[in-house]
Amino acid sequence: MSSSATSPLAQATGTATRRSRTVVIAMCWGLVLLDGIDTFIYGAVLPKMLGGHSLGLTPDVAGTIGSYANFGMLLGTILSGMASNWVGRRVTVFVSVAIFTLATLGTGWSQSSGQFGFFRFVCGFGLGALLPIAISYGMEFTSRGRRALATGIIMTAHQTGGALAPLIALWLVDDHGWRTAFIVSALPALILLPIAFKLLPESPTNLLTRGRRGDAELLATAYGTELTEPKADRGDKLDALKNLFRNRQWSTTLCFWLTSFAGLLLVYGVGQWLPKIMIDLGYDTGDSLLFSTFLNVGGICGMLIAGRTADRIGPRKVVIAWFVLTAVFVYLMGVEMSVGLLYAVVFFAGLLLFSGQTMVYATVGTHHNDEDRPTALGWVAGMGRFGAIFGPWIGGALIEAGNSDIGFTMYACAALFGALMMTAAALTIKARTAAKV
Repeated sequence: MSSSATSPLAQATGTATRRSRTVVIAMCWGLVLLDGIDTFIYGAVLPKMLGGHSLGLTPDVAGTIGSYANFGMLLGTILSGMASNWVGRRVTVFVSVAIFTLATLGTGWSQSSGQFGFFRFVCGFGLGALLPIAISYGMEFTSRGRRALATGIIMTAHQTGGALAPLIALWLVDDHGWRTAFIVSALPALILLPIAFKLLPESPTNLLTRGRRGDAELLATAYGTELTEPKADRGDKLDALKNLFRNRQWSTTLCFWLTSFAGLLLVYGVGQWLPKIMIDLGYDTGDSLLFSTFLNVGGICGMLIAGRTADRIGPRKVVIAWFVLTAVFVYLMGVEMSVGLLYAVVFFAGLLLFSGQTMVYATVGTHHNDEDRPTALGWVAGMGRFGAIFGPWIGGALIEAGNSDIGFTMYACAALFGALMMTAAALTIKARTAAKV
């Protein structure tokens, strides 16, 4: 009798809990969408800026400015994970979005290449700070068997932003100038940020580690999340960082970092320079921008496929396979073929490229516990930013030297290096596990 009477209530509670967690994922998705638009809008307007010699930009200077943004991302990703443990993930998210939104507006109003580079650096800091915290939110508010999928779903927003950025450029740049594209890209944050401020909760794990047990238990119950006891005394604010190197963990951490280096070199090198390289290879401007859209639409599909596959067979295996296949398709992008076939090649390159890097984050996120996860993700993304700095720079240097034709070959080699490093990471984990037996 009791079981029958409480069953509808239990079902209703379960439905409400799932709905609450869906709201969290949706808010993270929307904020990462803003991140994606602001990240990729630079590459989308770059051909027009270079063609019109706007702000005195040359390919070499443009590549350097792209590296400024990625250096800002490096600092943002490294600091955000630790900062979120100290002041809360919710505050960290809102501050990061406010920073990159204001900086994107500033980019549109820049009057010199120096101002432009400064605002892209500040924008990169905010963009980099958001991603590891958004992924941590997704993993914490999702059941263990779906965490890679949750990571993939949230990162589809980044690629959706990447697909929208070239369309924004096509819509605005010819008639209204490149500045308008940056300003329009920043405006959606003014609508979404107040909504997210109302609906996005604090992390229960973060509350618990900061000594707010009552609040943590209430949130964990309301959202149906697991609440695990801290494994260490959090009096040491750098404890999460130290855990990345303790007990022979340093070798795995290093391999994760090098894999992320290769992945972000690919993401930001190909993402920024694809339109320009395609123009140099003889394709018209319209096709070159649409190639970027196809690349990112492929990325959206890849996130969902890779996430579901990773939850079934493990994210490390997906990373290795995806990076090897990425090398093949990125190399093929530089081979002469019909435009229709090239669109298909670009789509599959995007399907593999972006989701391969996202599964690096899923690998790191599932490898570490709830307490250490934001710091681990922040540092793996931060160290990867060295690749994000190098990728746009080397692309600009090759174009400046008239060697656009070898750009895709270089990026394909980076994909193979990423596969090798994740293989090495898997071996270090296996060796450490065997040593404990």
